[in-house]
Amino acid sequence: LKRPPARAPCRPSGAARRCALPAAAMTSTEGGSHPAGHADRLSTTGDDVVNQRQSFRKNRSVSKTGMTDKPTVVKGGGCFGFCKPKPPVEEVDVVLVGGGVMSATVGLMLKQLEPSWKIVIYERLGAMAEESSNGWNNAGTGHSALCEPNYTPGNAEKVDVSKAITVNENWQLSRQYWTYLKNQNLLKDPNTFIDVTPHCTFAYGEDQVGWLKQRYNSLHKHPLFEGMEYTDDPKTLREWSPLMMEGRSSSDKVALSRCKVGTDVDFGELTRNLGKAFMKLGGNLLLFHTVSGLKKEKDGKWLVTVKKNDLGAKTCQVRSKFVFVGAGGWALLLLQKSKIPEIRGFMGFPISGEFLVCQNPDVVSKHPNKVYGKAAIGAPPMSVPHLDKRIIGGKHMILFGPFAGFSPRYLKTGSLMDLFKSIRLHNLIPAAAAGLQNLDLTVYLMKQLLASDNAKFAELQNFVPSAKPQDWLKVTAGQRVQIMKKDPKKVGILQFGTEVVAASDGSICGLLGASPGASTAVQVALDVLTKCFGNTHMKKWEPTLKTMIKSYGTKLSDNKALYQSIHAETAAALNIK
Repeated sequence: LKRPPARAPCRPSGAARRCALPAAAMTSTEGGSHPAGHADRLSTTGDDVVNQRQSFRKNRSVSKTGMTDKPTVVKGGGCFGFCKPKPPVEEVDVVLVGGGVMSATVGLMLKQLEPSWKIVIYERLGAMAEESSNGWNNAGTGHSALCEPNYTPGNAEKVDVSKAITVNENWQLSRQYWTYLKNQNLLKDPNTFIDVTPHCTFAYGEDQVGWLKQRYNSLHKHPLFEGMEYTDDPKTLREWSPLMMEGRSSSDKVALSRCKVGTDVDFGELTRNLGKAFMKLGGNLLLFHTVSGLKKEKDGKWLVTVKKNDLGAKTCQVRSKFVFVGAGGWALLLLQKSKIPEIRGFMGFPISGEFLVCQNPDVVSKHPNKVYGKAAIGAPPMSVPHLDKRIIGGKHMILFGPFAGFSPRYLKTGSLMDLFKSIRLHNLIPAAAAGLQNLDLTVYLMKQLLASDNAKFAELQNFVPSAKPQDWLKVTAGQRVQIMKKDPKKVGILQFGTEVVAASDGSICGLLGASPGASTAVQVALDVLTKCFGNTHMKKWEPTLKTMIKSYGTKLSDNKALYQSIHAETAAALNIK
């Protein structure tokens, strides 16, 4: 029998032949973590595929940018790409200027009250909360007057606690609104921005100890300050604040009051959470957009000019029924551009700040509190020295300060010309009068500016006697713009609090000033709505507002049972005390 002839091996099809690669190309000597490819993974050679490219000179048909293989065809673009036609004016219901906690709160609240409204927030930087609301640019205190001496002026004989009660009432509004947002699943995890941190007031010397004891006696029986404690016993002091008592002389006359329900708040993280909730409900947040002009039209609406680095006309305009200016220090400049008569007489004096920061875990673990002391004579209220346990971006640390500084900028990222741009004929006299009445403040600021590192460390040692210089570094905080304004009795005054300036028709409103600021954002938002939208809207919104804030329209200090119920509910929702 003859064998059948051997068949020729099958040849792959044309497509298979084209896709066939040498065996070496089908394997890798680098990938993974095997020892043989270690050297190749650390460094590539000139003939490596990632270092190969085609010559641009031999491919002249590609686009002008070299990103595609098609010739670039430019259509329109004006003269050399400039003078491009502006886009049509967009109609909106509300414009909010600035991506800080104030704009985020007002914008979110309005979006909840009027879901169909078109609301937009313009922020000039690349993220929300990059200026005053940023965790590094403020004290992070949930200001509730539990420990801040500037809200309780007086002496060993008498202390005025009226302002402290007001501030605490306003703080309770913030707790309630955040609880509502948590229950609505608009704030995911409160522990990302708020943390239980006891609030303490520190007294040093016979006079201050007498004042602190009187302060405690005036507050601890009030419903809003239940649980406040006081001690001047050395053993108890070491238990409450071990870092402050470590290395302290037994002859030092010191005392502390303490409230365990105090909080530390990362207002930067809170603002970003509010921004996410705002966008979830349909609000529009636009970053890298700078509001540069405000003009009121005949129909009462505002024509808002916005600069942006787009590929078109570099600018756009929107027409809005209501404008809220929550742009920090720049709010003054923008309100001046609006030319509303209510801003006449206002001027701002910028003050920067500096903190000493300790990140040594061994030191941080010894200080669980926020501790406020009394300000030096002549110092502005915002310069009250405090030693704070802080959590910023999840990092535990201690901050001490603030030490005052000066910059003519109205924002940390503002212009050196901000102060000079705000000067008008109508605010020169009030500003001069305020300056003459506060010459001692000028002296204080000069001393702070000239203070050496050794002088600042000596101030720290009043709070932390055992401090080591190598554990503390200097960090520049945010800008604060203190308001100077007209006054019927004193011609002009320097104001240290927060002020809302609104047009008489309520179509535009802005927030000026500093402390207590972010802690009272909800109270400010409610007052803005009341002032600018009138009785018609407020009556319509009242049922929803009472759902958001159970104590809306009442005073908790007049209803102990309601306060205790709400306080327990908010504590459970926010995982605080």
